[in-house]
Amino acid sequence: MAIGGSAIQRPLAVMMSRQILSISPSAPVIEAARTMREAKVGALLVAEGARFVGIVSESDLVRNVLAVGGDANQVRVSQVMHAPLITIEIDRSAHEASDVMAERGIRHLAVTEDGKIVGILSVRDLLRYFKNWGTL
Repeated sequence: MAIGGSAIQRPLAVMMSRQILSISPSAPVIEAARTMREAKVGALLVAEGARFVGIVSESDLVRNVLAVGGDANQVRVSQVMHAPLITIEIDRSAHEASDVMAERGIRHLAVTEDGKIVGILSVRDLLRYFKNWGTL
């Protein structure tokens, strides 16, 4: 468990989103873009059955489809997603999460508790949290 009263040491449970949205790897990326827009999220977990196999983000769509003239109706999520899924335990601190994101060059982490995904943490969540409760 996190220690101390510092905002940077508080656990991820207080800042992550518990809304877990997913999409099939065989779905066209246009479907991923529409789902993200409607849900106002920046990433979707990629699921094969009950198993999460990766993540697709809005930046994946821009960099790997739009910027190269790809057809969003033809390109599949599996072609642009990041795998394997990078996770962090729910009792870790904001500082640890920001370190993982910086080291891996990513903006979203799946948050786990006892091996099960229970939420998503984004850079935006961290920024919002630090704006209200502290600084890096």
